[in-house]
Amino acid sequence: MSGLIVERVMPGSIADELEIEPGDRLLSINGEPLRDIIDYNYLGSDEALVLEVEKADGELWELEVERDEGEPLGIIFPAPAPARCGNQCVFCFVHQLPKGLRAPLYVKDEDYRLSFLYGNYVTLANIGREEIERIKEQRLSPLYISVHATDVELRERLLGKKGILPILDILKELADARIVMHTQIVLCPGLNDGEAFAKTVGDLAALHPSIASLAVVPVGLTSHRKRLPLLTPVDEPFAAAFVAEWGAKAAELEERLGEPFLFLADEFYLKGNVPFPPLESYGDLPQIENGVGMIPLFLSQAEDVLDEAEKVEPLAATVVTGHSPYRHLAEFLERLSAATGAAIRPVAIDNRLFGPSVTVTGLVCGKDIIAALKGEPLGDLILVPDVMLKEGEGVFLDDLTVEDLERELGTAVEVVESTPFGIYDALASR
Repeated sequence: MSGLIVERVMPGSIADELEIEPGDRLLSINGEPLRDIIDYNYLGSDEALVLEVEKADGELWELEVERDEGEPLGIIFPAPAPARCGNQCVFCFVHQLPKGLRAPLYVKDEDYRLSFLYGNYVTLANIGREEIERIKEQRLSPLYISVHATDVELRERLLGKKGILPILDILKELADARIVMHTQIVLCPGLNDGEAFAKTVGDLAALHPSIASLAVVPVGLTSHRKRLPLLTPVDEPFAAAFVAEWGAKAAELEERLGEPFLFLADEFYLKGNVPFPPLESYGDLPQIENGVGMIPLFLSQAEDVLDEAEKVEPLAATVVTGHSPYRHLAEFLERLSAATGAAIRPVAIDNRLFGPSVTVTGLVCGKDIIAALKGEPLGDLILVPDVMLKEGEGVFLDDLTVEDLERELGTAVEVVESTPFGIYDALASR
């Protein structure tokens, strides 16, 4: 059924004055039917509008709107239900999840609309001409695209799907339509590295500036890979050699293109135990949500915090983290303890849920925190970085809550922003 169900109406807004209510269905704008929130934003940008609304009782209203430029209608719609992914990627993280997690975590989405709206990465392997034309017509830009390889056969092998449109053809067409794209490669040693990786980087760099950035992230493997293709993890020698080669080539690309383009995920530097490049080499951090530049930004912010840190009331605190950033966090907390007079202890949490190879902070669950801290001297406060919890719901991956941690550990727990400022502000506010 076409149209969008109204979830909320902002008090005092145009929609409120027109007596649009939650549960009403907005069918069309200026005679054009609505498929989703993108149509609403695209068609509803004019100052003069004719809205067709179906009330909850089935009555049809036609409402004329005259408004000032930029004045919102005040209608809130639910997020669109994502289109399901038809790929069978050899490295898919969803296929490696243990049983017993929240049902939504097992849903594989592959929706270009969510790429535009929220920055979700999509392969574009499940769209056809109609969707491509819509992207161009409605200028859905920027998009976030998982390329993995530009070689057609290799990409089909990686995505586990035959007969997909060649990604380079799609990227060139979108570039011609002036769509800005951010891209990524999940690097699988022995599959899309070496010459194949060099070809992919070269093909994508040739489409700069329409392709604004390219992030490379190491394949993530859990302990729950059952009846799945055998993959080689990124180990310390591989990561160190990869950074040595491609860190230098990234700098060459930056010089040639006039701005940073190729970014290596922080995990390569952490796994390879090699120094990070300066924060300036990450530009405006276009791939930070992809785990690129988070540690360099943290280190830069740490210096700012230490410059302004003052003594706080006597306090002992425990800060939980994953193993990946532990060394850098511990060095900062040692210096912050000296500057504030607080006793701050970092604890790296073993990931029992996904296995020891998963070391990032954002995939630590509540039960693992309890297992690591039970019976330990925790001080007055436990600080939990916000990346461990589902945004807006306050639950860990295993559905435990902050209250569950407090009850099990007998210590106050505070969720903090995952930055040096977040940690310092939590201490200073006590």
